[in-house]
Amino acid sequence: MQRLERAGFTREQATAFAEAQCDVFDEVIETSLATKADIQRLENQSHADIQRLENRIEQMELRLTVKLGAFMAVGIGAVATMLRFH
Repeated sequence: MQRLERAGFTREQATAFAEAQCDVFDEVIETSLATKADIQRLENQSHADIQRLENRIEQMELRLTVKLGAFMAVGIGAVATMLRFH
């Protein structure tokens, strides 16, 4: 506040300006900065999301394997039928 007073502000103006600046800084800190808990929560959520995606990928792999096996069986059956009647 002494700097403000030296620059020509009255004591009341310097005090009001300093208090307003503190309010702005408090708001910025509360709304813009992440705490360790915030970061930990995001990290945990990211790990859970990754785990769900990995599980879905594994399920899709299994489904594709089953479908591929079924297509191969149908193809082999079709070739066998054509050879039998040819």
